[in-house]
Amino acid sequence: MLSVVNEDGTTESGSLIDEIVREGARRMLAAALEAEVDQYIAELAGEKDTAGRRLVVRSGRHRPRTVATAAGPVEVTAPRVDDRRVDEETGERQRFSSRILPPWCRKSPKISEVLPLLYLHGLSSGDFVPALEQFLGSSAGLSSATVTRLTKQWQNDHAAFQKRDLTGSDYVYVWADGVHPKIRLSQTHSCLLVLMGVRRDGRKELIAVEEGLRESSESWADLLRDCRRRGMRDPEIVVGDGAMGLWKALAEVFPQARHQRCWVHKIRNVVNALPKSAQPGAKKAMQEIYNAEDRAHAEKAVKAFATAYGAKWPKAVKKIADEQDELLAFYDFPAEHWIHLRTTNPIESTFSVVKLRTKVTRGAGSAAAALGMVFKLVESAQARWRAVTAPHLVAEVRDGVRFKNGKRIEQNQEAAA
Repeated sequence: MLSVVNEDGTTESGSLIDEIVREGARRMLAAALEAEVDQYIAELAGEKDTAGRRLVVRSGRHRPRTVATAAGPVEVTAPRVDDRRVDEETGERQRFSSRILPPWCRKSPKISEVLPLLYLHGLSSGDFVPALEQFLGSSAGLSSATVTRLTKQWQNDHAAFQKRDLTGSDYVYVWADGVHPKIRLSQTHSCLLVLMGVRRDGRKELIAVEEGLRESSESWADLLRDCRRRGMRDPEIVVGDGAMGLWKALAEVFPQARHQRCWVHKIRNVVNALPKSAQPGAKKAMQEIYNAEDRAHAEKAVKAFATAYGAKWPKAVKKIADEQDELLAFYDFPAEHWIHLRTTNPIESTFSVVKLRTKVTRGAGSAAAALGMVFKLVESAQARWRAVTAPHLVAEVRDGVRFKNGKRIEQNQEAAA
């Protein structure tokens, strides 16, 4: 169907580019549905009745229906399949059900990512339907009551997530951080305490996200104790910011875990103790430390940093010197994993979307609702997380294989030492 294009590039149904995207999405979906049916019929071409007629054939098309997608509302006319096979056990007719577009589907899974994002933007349930209509071109049958039920379900999903059994989830590496997204929480100074981990197979996974006080050891201890109570064992190493109350709690609850300070946070802390004129050189000097080829060269770079800045800015140098062991702990792990263990970037990058796109408004609802929204956003993002580099080495670390300066220490080397 052709649309009249206005001088500003819009059409009666919206902007021209949106219409082009929707038309492209419609054609791609139609082609995918056709290919799915073709494959289904081809696989069952040998199924015939006593007269030699095929039991699975095309049978026209279903009535058109509109599906809400991230590209907007798309009208779909799916091909129909006549499947005359009979299940021998139940005596019922077989039915074809599309995996791409099930009969009940009226919106794509991507819309589930949009909903919490809009809600976190501060939209009340009453504002939600008009917002979706503007975003998608259709409210897609989402009433205020439906949105309210969804937010309640997200809260229940988060509560179930925080109670799940962790016995079978062996987290070898763990990142920890206190995140301050702009959402309403129950206390003025509270934040989200976040734990993310790397399993034995190298896959990253969210462990926990709960409200608490970033600098409170007791808040972190409560979260860690709960994880241990549900079956979590000591990680090999935990990466976090040195200013948090995490470390005292970690020593109490998971005493076997090594500590690694995040270099991104450390650089920020050190730079804040220096004048602007000295900051570029200091940043480069600190990069020389954590990018060193081995621990010996890193320690040499620490001394060079102290020599260059210690006389004028001893407080800045102290921030490095006092935590040198914790800053260089990653050298005792595979070199392929150093890029993952030097910072808490996995948490930072995941929550940057929430931080940038949320704001405190009355429409944000209760603290529990906001926390549920954040959980659903992270859950959606988790599906796109990549495993760590050389994932097979994670299991070796857990099994007790020792590494020095990123390289595996062979048994004969240990005996000689």
